[in-house]
Amino acid sequence: MEPILRVEHLYKKFPGVQALSDVSFDLYPGEVHILAGENGAGKSTLSKCILGVYQPEEGEMFLEGRPVRWSEPKDALEHGIAAVYQELTMIPWLNAAQNIFFGREPTIGKTGILDHKKMQHMAKNLLKDLGCGDIDTTVPVRQLGVARQQMIEIAKVLCLHPKVIIFDEPTATLSDREVEAFFEKIRILKKQGVGMIYISHRMQEFAKIGDRVTVLRDGKHIATLQESSVKEDELVKLMVGRDISQIYQRSFHREETEALRVENLSDQSGRIRDCSLKVCRGEIVGIAGLVGSGRTELSRLIFGIDKVKEGSVLLHGKNVTGKPPHVLVEEGLGLLPEDRKGLGLALRAPVSWNMIAVSLEKIYPNHIISQKKNDSIAREYVEKLGISTPEVDTSAESLSGGNQQKVVLAKWLLANTDMIVFDEPTRGIDVGAKMEIYRLMDELASEGKSILMISSELPELFGMCDRIYVMMEGTINGELAREEFSAEAVGQYMFRGQEGGER
Repeated sequence: MEPILRVEHLYKKFPGVQALSDVSFDLYPGEVHILAGENGAGKSTLSKCILGVYQPEEGEMFLEGRPVRWSEPKDALEHGIAAVYQELTMIPWLNAAQNIFFGREPTIGKTGILDHKKMQHMAKNLLKDLGCGDIDTTVPVRQLGVARQQMIEIAKVLCLHPKVIIFDEPTATLSDREVEAFFEKIRILKKQGVGMIYISHRMQEFAKIGDRVTVLRDGKHIATLQESSVKEDELVKLMVGRDISQIYQRSFHREETEALRVENLSDQSGRIRDCSLKVCRGEIVGIAGLVGSGRTELSRLIFGIDKVKEGSVLLHGKNVTGKPPHVLVEEGLGLLPEDRKGLGLALRAPVSWNMIAVSLEKIYPNHIISQKKNDSIAREYVEKLGISTPEVDTSAESLSGGNQQKVVLAKWLLANTDMIVFDEPTRGIDVGAKMEIYRLMDELASEGKSILMISSELPELFGMCDRIYVMMEGTINGELAREEFSAEAVGQYMFRGQEGGER
């Protein structure tokens, strides 16, 4: 069988960076070909060359045996190559149906009048096929959660009936149920002969849908293997170039002094109800729960973004209930948000300015700002946290996901916060960057700082936390000590009421 897509000896260079160096890759009809590697390995660059976003300096590309070269993404799309990106491309004020069929809306006969009824019907069918037919296709997508928007993004591409689809971290925001429905759709597409390139940092997904795995490292092709022959530890070694003896490294330093206490906290919207928890100095405490269980909403309430209806928040014994975020920052509380690009960073601003953003008053009490001082401070934290960036005046948007997360962390360290909420700290970053984040978290705990860690990944909660609280439907349903950690124990609290969760 001839590959549907073949790339030979691709080279792509950016200023100061050789992003791809002699990379070859092929994809067969009905195949799911996993593209694995750390952030910065060249996965996105290779994908964007295939999609016509970038033009390589050297190399050839063949589609169904014929040589092709794109001058812009529209050329690739017209030839049947489409992508579902990790970053959403929604028009927020349009509804799901309008987003899915934007630019290709059905019309009534030859009148040119949009057939909204037909468009709604088609959108509902597409989403039903993806296992999410309960999505309201009539409301603006900005009113929907990120996971729902991701399913709409997938539907938008599937309705094009492409020959080749590139999936870039498509399941990062999806619940387990949504992931399984999505995988079922992938299996159907395989039977239809669609070739799929699948980029993900979730290695547990590879065996479920992958046929082959190609590993890139530092812009070079390292290996292509049959998925069935790949062991996770061997794959990690190929990706990062070194043995991984232990991903999670914790040295426990818990003290009895409380850093944070939340008592019977409820919000005005009714999404959070009667939540209580505590975090001690030197402790990493986890929050587990399904998508929609209220984990992020609880963090927003603690950080003063949303309004408190009842209950209290105590920081180092001081009642800070209802205080706005800038006051809480002064009291030593920081938040690494789930959406680091949208809420944690000013993407077009330099790395240095992102780092000092919440510390301007402290650094410059006389309000006279020095760029030289900014750069000096930023270089100190670039070295301290191992941030990979050409210069401190490089824009934050040009960094990999793991390095962006480190910039957000640097911002809070510079602000001298000693109680930090990490909301999905390793989402969308590779295993090497994850290990760096885990190492930094452990260092913070060993220095007496405290961390509240929200995560959808049970292994990292089990690996990093002293205790875990489990949320369900807006309330904390149970608490587990480290010796009690297990998927079954978490599941009992995650899926049942408090009575059913008791063991």
